[in-house]
Amino acid sequence: MDTTNQAAWETLTPEEKRRALYDRQVATLKTFHEHGVITQAQHDKSLHDLTVKMGYADE
Repeated sequence: MDTTNQAAWETLTPEEKRRALYDRQVATLKTFHEHGVITQAQHDKSLHDLTVKMGYADE
């Protein structure tokens, strides 16, 4: 992480940081699926587990 990104990260609230980490993980899962690294079933289970664990299941 460069200095600019580090400074921006430091200004985020804990909830904003949590959401940013969640969004990054969702994007990673999508990329893995698009490149055939994981199956649709693995993607769906991982996304579900992540969503529940991060507390975003009710959205």
